[in-house]
Amino acid sequence: MLPLQQGISLEPQEYVTPLVSAATTVVIFAVVFVVLYLLGKYFVTRAVERTLRHRNFDETLVGLAVSTTVGIVAVAAVALAATVAGFGVVLAAFATLAGALALAVGFAAQDLIANFVAGVFIIQDEPFTVGDWVEWNGNSGVVRDIQLRVTKLDTFDNQLVTVPNSDLASAAVINNVANDQRRVSVDFGIGYEDDIDLAREVIIEEGERIDGVLGDPAPSAPVTSLGDSAVVLSGRIWIETAESSYGAVRAQFVEAVKERLDAEGIDMPYPNTELSGAIDVTNVDGTEGVTGD
Repeated sequence: MLPLQQGISLEPQEYVTPLVSAATTVVIFAVVFVVLYLLGKYFVTRAVERTLRHRNFDETLVGLAVSTTVGIVAVAAVALAATVAGFGVVLAAFATLAGALALAVGFAAQDLIANFVAGVFIIQDEPFTVGDWVEWNGNSGVVRDIQLRVTKLDTFDNQLVTVPNSDLASAAVINNVANDQRRVSVDFGIGYEDDIDLAREVIIEEGERIDGVLGDPAPSAPVTSLGDSAVVLSGRIWIETAESSYGAVRAQFVEAVKERLDAEGIDMPYPNTELSGAIDVTNVDGTEGVTGD
């Protein structure tokens, strides 16, 4: 009796039409969404994948682009299906909410987005690849892995360094093995009284004896500066970066030249300072004395 007293009808015919309308709307939404999603996923993603591979993009970026495209296709299919089904008002409300959430997430994840974008450019531009020895901001290491957010490197002390990609993208990165050949330069100082030609001959001969040193360009040892206590010759040898280790060759070069210069009686002076003048000395009894120059 209570429903009748409150004016609520129990006639089933009055609820059939709204239920049928609601069911029809849901079915239309589902059908349109499935059709649009499947067609979009098939054609759009294939077009994106084919275009990127045709332009020789990295496989990591191709996979990322395909995954992103699938998500965009799904969102677009939902929007179009909702519009066709008559969910325009609800869709507008969700769009406003999604925009606000995207703005909030964007502000909160600025560094993450910056690293992600930098990773995309690093993977695509390839300033370095896995296995390269690079230097940046006073640091150095061998690249172990390049990810979209960070790059992992091994130092020469076998320590793992994880660097945000935005740091590498904004820094001047030196790739020591990017070119086929590299010059190894070491400065050697000799005394002003020593024979420069003999010292140059020693440096060149010892450089030529090291395994892996190229004959073209040939080793050289020009005088590069006149120091306070030494004449400086720059020993220069060239190696193939793929065949020889820069550090090992440089160490052999330094040791061989040092031993040969010693054997030839050529001095390798260290910096020294000569003081001149007078010094006043006050004794305990108050008398003063002056030392000579």
